[in-house]
Amino acid sequence: MTTLLVIAKEPVPGRVKTRLTPPFTPVEAAALAEAALADTLAAALRTPADRHVLVLAGSPGDWLPAGFEIRPQCGGGLDERLAAAFAACAGPALLIGMDTPHVTPDLLEPALDFGRHDAWFGPADDGGFWALGLGDPDPALLLGVPMSVAETGAVQLARLRDKGLRVGGLPALRDVDTAADARVVAEQAPCTLFAELHARLRTPAR
Repeated sequence: MTTLLVIAKEPVPGRVKTRLTPPFTPVEAAALAEAALADTLAAALRTPADRHVLVLAGSPGDWLPAGFEIRPQCGGGLDERLAAAFAACAGPALLIGMDTPHVTPDLLEPALDFGRHDAWFGPADDGGFWALGLGDPDPALLLGVPMSVAETGAVQLARLRDKGLRVGGLPALRDVDTAADARVVAEQAPCTLFAELHARLRTPAR
């Protein structure tokens, strides 16, 4: 049974997308986070996994569509939370976050096939990663990997390869962390809720 995991935070002002402020207000940044999450969840649901699981820090809201199992995030650092998300899966799993509203089923579906690969890795432009798939979810593959730093992706990929895993590569995507990221991603995916909201919020000063 293959699981598609989305790890996310409840889009609460002041707690999400804080690097978007300024130029956006905390309320606007949270609204952009909610739109990005809604786009991500919609793409995940259109991807044919056996289970769709939202690993959530916080409480679900109106942005949550039907079709997801909800699992609370554990405590600890990000490496521990990602490891715990995988540990709860009995079979192959693909994990993505909420920072890539331009993700599509066409990008995700190949990474649910573990016939020729033991793992899948989707690098992010900032040096992290936007997707990680494990045919045999072993928490040890993530524990101790430094998160949210420029070398996160390189260390995680090396960890997979050092274990002798056959790693399939996914296209690089740009995470939405800064206002510049938001502008680029909105331009790349103009039909998303994220792009529509970004266009409404944007002013000449931004």
